[in-house]
Amino acid sequence: MVIVTKTTIPQSHLDSMIEEFKTKGFELNIIRGKDSIVIGLIGDTHALDADRLLLNPDVERIMRVQEPFKKASRKFHPMNTSIKVGNASIGDEKSFVVMAGPCSVESKEQILTVAKSVKESGAAILRGGAYKPRTSPYSFQGLELEGLELLKEARRETGLPIVTEIMSPHLVEIFENNVDIIQVGARNMQNFDLLKELGKTTKPILLKRGLSSTIEEWLMSAEYIMAGGNPNVILCERGIRTFETYTRNTLDLSAIPAVKKLSHLPVVVDPSHSAGINWMVESLSLAAMAVGADGLIVEVHNDPKSALCDGAQSLDLDQYANLMKKLGAMSTHFGKQM
Repeated sequence: MVIVTKTTIPQSHLDSMIEEFKTKGFELNIIRGKDSIVIGLIGDTHALDADRLLLNPDVERIMRVQEPFKKASRKFHPMNTSIKVGNASIGDEKSFVVMAGPCSVESKEQILTVAKSVKESGAAILRGGAYKPRTSPYSFQGLELEGLELLKEARRETGLPIVTEIMSPHLVEIFENNVDIIQVGARNMQNFDLLKELGKTTKPILLKRGLSSTIEEWLMSAEYIMAGGNPNVILCERGIRTFETYTRNTLDLSAIPAVKKLSHLPVVVDPSHSAGINWMVESLSLAAMAVGADGLIVEVHNDPKSALCDGAQSLDLDQYANLMKKLGAMSTHFGKQM
């Protein structure tokens, strides 16, 4: 249930209302806006009489939240959530934030070369895989802790915050101490033990949509993190599995406006994993901005043909620079800053 009060409500009345709900066992989320104060109640609200609550002259309106995700719901939190990472604000409606870098960290030379280049072209955040989930156990699995150290070195050299994927709940403490954004990959979207542990952290979580997950299932995974105490969730649409085999996945662009309507959380798009083909990345990136995404996470490699992971979907440095120029020109039309 969401209770919207007037901004003129005396603090003593607000405190009394809050205390009453707490004594009834509800968890509260309070948001102070320009025109109203929103009180979100989490718990079984069926016994609450909405008509009686409306008799309070300080209460403007009451809405029942039908969705199973409460903290992630826009009804519960009407204003957009903006997450600050370094100099970037993800989800503030004015910015379009691009995260870029290689699928996997392969060497010091490789990650430093890519990091410096993507920064020069306008990236706000460096992406790179240290731990890599692969379909085959014989494929390159990443440099793990060594890769994490190389990402940190690239951060020191460029000043770019880093985002990288976590695989296990046992790594949460290490990631919280070393990473700026913790990425949950599509295969781990419903790894509930991992999500619960991430709910105990304070770091932003980039939550990718599962291979065949519905929008509701995706938002419920975000709810696990938020229910644990971490409100800093960034959703990432990376394509879903359909009957189509021409592309690696099918990018669900309709999910962006749908999620924006249902939730206050920021949404970014991964055009690289969506298509699996580098020549499609530019078009999908421009389309993502057009439908209202808050940013992108793009795979960029200094030598895609020699990449140890996902070279076919990676842009080279020049292709990425050209993409950023087009995004920059397009952002002016949509009133975005990059």
